[in-house]
Amino acid sequence: MHSKNRHRPPCSKKKRGLPWIVAFKLILASLLLWALIGGFYYLWALTFNLSKIGQMSQRSLIYDRTGAIYSLAGGENRQVVPFEKVSNNFINALISREDARFYQHHGVDPIGIARAAGRNLLLGGVRQGGSTITQQLARNSFPLGGHTLHRKLLEAAMAFRIETELSKEKILELYMNRIYFGPGLYGVEAASQAYFHIPASQMSLSQGALLAGLIRSPNRLSPFNNLSGAIQQRDVVLNRMQELSLITAKEHQQALKETIPPVSNHLVNSHNSWAVDAVLHELSQVLPPEKLDGSPLHIMTTIDAGLQQAAEKSVATRLTEIEHREDFQESHRHHPTSHSPNKSKKKILPEKLPPLQGAVIAIDNASGGIVAIVGGRDYKTSKYNRATTAERQVGSAAKPFVYEEALRQGMTPESVVNDAPLTPEELPEGFKSYSPQNSDGTFGGWRPAREGLIHSRNTMSVRVGLGAGLQDVATTMEHLGLAEKVPPYPSICLGTFESTLRKLTAAYTGLATGGEKLQPHIIEQVTDADGKILFLATRGRLPVLDPTATKTTTAILTQVLTEGTAKRASSLGLRKPAAGKTGTTDHFYDAWFLGYTEGLTCGVWVGFDQPQTIMRGGYGAELALPIWVDVMQASAADHYPAGEL
Repeated sequence: MHSKNRHRPPCSKKKRGLPWIVAFKLILASLLLWALIGGFYYLWALTFNLSKIGQMSQRSLIYDRTGAIYSLAGGENRQVVPFEKVSNNFINALISREDARFYQHHGVDPIGIARAAGRNLLLGGVRQGGSTITQQLARNSFPLGGHTLHRKLLEAAMAFRIETELSKEKILELYMNRIYFGPGLYGVEAASQAYFHIPASQMSLSQGALLAGLIRSPNRLSPFNNLSGAIQQRDVVLNRMQELSLITAKEHQQALKETIPPVSNHLVNSHNSWAVDAVLHELSQVLPPEKLDGSPLHIMTTIDAGLQQAAEKSVATRLTEIEHREDFQESHRHHPTSHSPNKSKKKILPEKLPPLQGAVIAIDNASGGIVAIVGGRDYKTSKYNRATTAERQVGSAAKPFVYEEALRQGMTPESVVNDAPLTPEELPEGFKSYSPQNSDGTFGGWRPAREGLIHSRNTMSVRVGLGAGLQDVATTMEHLGLAEKVPPYPSICLGTFESTLRKLTAAYTGLATGGEKLQPHIIEQVTDADGKILFLATRGRLPVLDPTATKTTTAILTQVLTEGTAKRASSLGLRKPAAGKTGTTDHFYDAWFLGYTEGLTCGVWVGFDQPQTIMRGGYGAELALPIWVDVMQASAADHYPAGEL
């Protein structure tokens, strides 16, 4: 009998090989298709300008007088640094965290993609990405589209092109400078400065690992608000570095034990203040717009960071003290009207009394540089700069220039001047009824002229001005820059015209320097990213006052602080030889003190934004002098000499 399979025809070799041929053709067709797709996307990638990867917005740096970074201006908070200026600790941590095979692949890592896909499949969802550092650089540098297959293909093509045209070190450099590290921080240098207060080149292993651990979730893990989370990720990075043999077991353990201290978010824009505002305003005046919008600038300023801080603190503290004084509160109490539902006879404070304000400017007598500028009591509440913008009557602070002009014309400190009420016969036509009072309500007889300035006697000061000639006095004040037009009226001797604190303080530098008014400036030098000087301060000095008369005026003004209207200066803590003058306007609307040592001139104003009585008895010596003493005592002797005047 024949077998059951006897009549089954044997399989042909041709038919047995058919599935493999089909599979081969499908694979070949697929490879050709992907080659065409890859070629298409690579050609598309070639249309992008690769030089744009290095075009990163940076903020211009503002430096204080010592050369330390004081603040930042314009653009993103980024400081681009070369590859060699970044610690190897961070570079190794970065590679272990983001792209362990960085030096083995050519932009796209198939092994890494396969590993990430397997992990995501095992754990469910997208737990690990397969993007290389180069792909991330491409994605962060160009608008490649959303989270689509199209974008991933273009991203891969861009990464391949980047690897073809740039070295591995250059790719790392661009990546480290571009990526985001948390609130307002771009690039490794800005992040290292903000989180650790050191340059990126000095990061320890622990710090480098912590920074690398932030990259995937920089806002959530920022040490500003989640230090424990940042440290947890640091430990993950350190473990990975040991797995990859990038660090030893001993280095691993030491880094895990390193303490990362808490840090507050104040370096993102380190010193928003009136000083920074003044720098930016002056910058717009000394450079054309095209320079401001170009490469990042290095702005060297005259700001004394320590003195600036002391001045800001003094204004805030002293004004609060004034507002808590019983005599201040008493000056602003009022009786309830007969129609008031409040039957109490107790005096009450108005509910909407505005905050008392103050301003300070301090100028280096050697250069004219503004070393401190405070425009109010709280920058966060009000950015209005009362030191440079607010025009107020200067009051008795104008008197030294009246006496200087009279001394120039031959008056001496011992020349006698009458302290009696002014008579119509003494006054020019049109002012016959002018009759100023002295602040204490009294009058005296004939006195040495110096006492009129030391004790701020109004009647004597007007007589000194009349003797010198009102037009000459007005011209001197105009030359000092107190105002563009000072009318030659008797009242200008008592400062009834308006000026700003900046202008008045600048005028006092003419007394401090022996006759040369300084040109106040806050920017010393500006250079571009290549170190080219774009602006250099001229440190202008304008001879305005007579040197001999100025020296005599200064000698009198030193007595103001020892026996005159500002004699309480020593009890407030003044320990330096100084000269100065109080200023108080009618109805106690404005309180001033302007004074100087050998090295520093400082002006202080106190008042309300809308002129009103500060308080009864609110003289300059009572309200402005304490702030002035605080600032002068905070000034370092090695920067601002305090020798005999």
